[in-house]
Amino acid sequence: MLLQPWARLVTSSDVMSQRETFNHLASWLEDARQHANANMTIMLIGNKCDLAHRRAVSTEEGEQFAKEHGLIFMEASAKTAQNVEEAFIKTAATIYKKIQDGVFDVSNESYGIKVGYGGIPGPSGGRDGGSAQAGGCCN
Repeated sequence: MLLQPWARLVTSSDVMSQRETFNHLASWLEDARQHANANMTIMLIGNKCDLAHRRAVSTEEGEQFAKEHGLIFMEASAKTAQNVEEAFIKTAATIYKKIQDGVFDVSNESYGIKVGYGGIPGPSGGRDGGSAQAGGCCN
């Protein structure tokens, strides 16, 4: 069985390196919660953690904000791939636990979860079970 949460995502790549962006998080979070399911899973990712010399927000500050607002928190680096996969896995695991606990009804797509069967999409984007070209998506 394949669980596909529909993505509702707000991103900013400079949350930890620019104070002004971090200061707007509470407002963005309030907007997101007004327009989505109250039980949605939200992860705050402090990106660019490889750039310690540009840090404007401490890890502890990010963790505290996440705790106060009921968010999952991780720091990651897209450049080095540190915690990138782990962020998706942790979010998926949290959603799966909510399904197991009965928070989400997977038979009702309005919860943003689509249950399906099949392999990984092939190069054409279909569900033919084929794999993407060797070397990744960006060759």
